[in-house]
This record gives sequence, structure tokens and C-alpha cells, in this order.
Amino acid sequence: MNEERRREVGQFLRDRRAHLVRAEHGLPPIGRSRLLGLRREEIAAFAAVSVTWYTWLEQGRDINASRQVLEAIGRVLRLSAAENAYLLAMGGYAPLPMAEVAPIDAVPPHLQALLDALDFPAFAVAPDWGIAGWNNAYACLYSRIAEVNPAERNLLWLVFSDPQLRRMLPDWEETSRYFVAEFRAEAGPRLGSVAHTALVAKLAAASEEFAGIWAEHGVQGFASRQRVFVHPTVGELTFEQHRLVAADAPELHFVLYVPTPGTPTRDRLAALAAVHDSSAQ
Repeated sequence: MNEERRREVGQFLRDRRAHLVRAEHGLPPIGRSRLLGLRREEIAAFAAVSVTWYTWLEQGRDINASRQVLEAIGRVLRLSAAENAYLLAMGGYAPLPMAEVAPIDAVPPHLQALLDALDFPAFAVAPDWGIAGWNNAYACLYSRIAEVNPAERNLLWLVFSDPQLRRMLPDWEETSRYFVAEFRAEAGPRLGSVAHTALVAKLAAASEEFAGIWAEHGVQGFASRQRVFVHPTVGELTFEQHRLVAADAPELHFVLYVPTPGTPTRDRLAALAAVHDSSAQ
């Protein structure tokens, strides 16, 4: 592990340890009222490692942690599948791409044609969450996408910096927190790279809300879910959000907003597209 990853592992373990419910581990409260948080020696005992070794791991010392030990600690901390994968990635026990990769500025033509063939909003996200491509329906939903400076056309940056997008998300607080946890889960292999560090620093400097959420060290894998937007022209739009990966472009994630059956979303999208197309002429 490089220094950045060691620090992240230490903070991640401390945060998860502090939120454990003592009773769920068969342990009494600390003092009269402290019901949350296990001591380091308790984690070490449950994971069958030495207290000194576990302490060094939390302190970010330059030690080698085996996959088996990290998995044992993950079980004690009751990590989710995404959190456990993140911890293993930090320890170097998951397939990792190069820390520094060239940014993806565009979607391959054959995959852009796939996006264009869809009549509902869809876009492609690069590993750094840069938006590399989108279709007309997405441009109708989020009209600013084409005019955004390419250097700032990053999904996480836009969620925290664009007032228009924020107004369109009635569940912005929940959605933004979910995005940060998902971004952290996927960013593990790039942690410590110049580009990743710069993006996180830029976000933290621009948004106190992002800085606070990032400091919580939440980790969550992607799951299909409902998304609701309130468009200033056509009102509420309800989608089922899904994500696909093309076999010949695994570095890109294709996000699809499929209109929820039984809602007026599809008709409202059609009306919005008609307005968008007429204004473009």
C-alpha cells in the first residue's frame, strides 16, 4: 500500500469501528452509557490478530496485511460487500488498473450510436466520473450538459456545484450522499493518483457539504433505484436508474434513466424533446 492508501485504510477502519453496536458483539457498554464503538483490542481479539499489529494498521504504518487478515477484520466490522471490496482494494487484493490513466473525453462511435438510439435519457461515465457522452433525451432532461466546460463535465462536480441540477433533485441530500459513497467505492484503485487527489481537493474546496460527506468515509456499491427529477418545464419525471457496462469498453459505465411505468414521464419526455428540438432549429 502506498502512503495515501495506508492513511485511507486507517481512517476507514477507525470510522467503522466507532459505529459498531457493542451489544451486537456480545459486549457490555463502556462506562454507563457508551453503546457504540469497539476498542482496538476487542477488534484484534475477534479478528485473531495482535493488538499492536491492528493498532499499526489503523495508524497507517507501513505494514503488510494479508487478504485473509483484512477479510477477518472486515467480518468483525460487519462490512457490506462493497465496503469489503473497497478494503481489499486498498490492500492491493483486487484487480487494480494503473493509478494514472488518460482521461476519456468521448464515447467510441459505435457506443455513441447505441446511446443515440435510446428514446430515454442515457449517458456514459468515465472512471473519474467524467461524463464522456450522452444522448438527446439526456440533453433535454439536463439542458446545460452541452455548454458545461469539458473540464468540469464531471457528474460528481455537477451534483455539488450546479444550482440548476440541485433544484431538479428533490432528494438532493440523499442522492448526493449516495453518489459520494459510490464514488469512493469505485475510486479505490485510483486513490493517491494526482487526478483523483486533485478532483477531491477541488470538490472539498468548492463545497462544504461534499467535504463533510467525504469525511464520513461512506462506501456503497451501485444499485438500480428510482430517480426523481423536477424539470422546470414539464414538472416531475420519475425514472428507474440502471447501469450497464459494454464488454468492449469496460472502463465506461452507461447510466440509463428508464421512464417508470404508470407515470406520465414518457409523455412528458416527448413533450420536452419537441420543445428542445424546436428551440435548436
